[in-house]
Amino acid sequence: MTDKNPRSEAVLARRPLALPTAALLAGALALAGCAGMSETQKGTAAGAGIGTVAGAVLGGAVSGTGRGTRGGAMVGAAAGALGGYVWSRHMEQQRQAMEQATQGTGIGVTQTADNRLRLEVPSDVSFATNSATINSSLKPVLDRFAQTLNENPATHVSIIGHTDNTGTDAINDPLSVRRASSTRDYLVSRGVDARRIDIDGRGSYEPIADNTSAAGRARNRRVEIYVAEPAG
Repeated sequence: MTDKNPRSEAVLARRPLALPTAALLAGALALAGCAGMSETQKGTAAGAGIGTVAGAVLGGAVSGTGRGTRGGAMVGAAAGALGGYVWSRHMEQQRQAMEQATQGTGIGVTQTADNRLRLEVPSDVSFATNSATINSSLKPVLDRFAQTLNENPATHVSIIGHTDNTGTDAINDPLSVRRASSTRDYLVSRGVDARRIDIDGRGSYEPIADNTSAAGRARNRRVEIYVAEPAG
């Protein structure tokens, strides 16, 4: 199935806002200043630069107008600049632990450019088609993941569900959220504080492969888990 239905209002609401030029420049300068830094310093600077841009969006959103104001963007950018992520010893230990726990499963474990730990869980490990019930093969991985989260309580977790483009938005959007919710609930059942976890569902709108093939659709049906340790 190659034709996609028009995006739902909920998905359209996630489209990025226009960023003020000053915020973009601040983010670029933070990233450019990484030359000669250690890996930890680079990560903190990069996170701060990304945080500045994200903060500008927040400032515009809370300023009370659809377009945002200079004052709102400046406040948001300042807050964002303080919100970068650091790749600490605990984060590196968690990455190594999850690489060991996921060997042979097909789950990808990587460090992102903004210093988050990313787990990409494909459909053959996570959920059956049209289901939000966690596969038994994923539970041992989530058990170990919960243990690493409890060992590093300073971190925050974001879980994002995705689908392929088979079916309608009315099916895919809530299904992607339910899958993220099921993952969160399992971690909470293993002792992780629910207040540390955010969830979201992106439906079929962020594919990482071609939806015209069965193999591509299988890759797009996934759950992504991000772990971030705030700097400072």
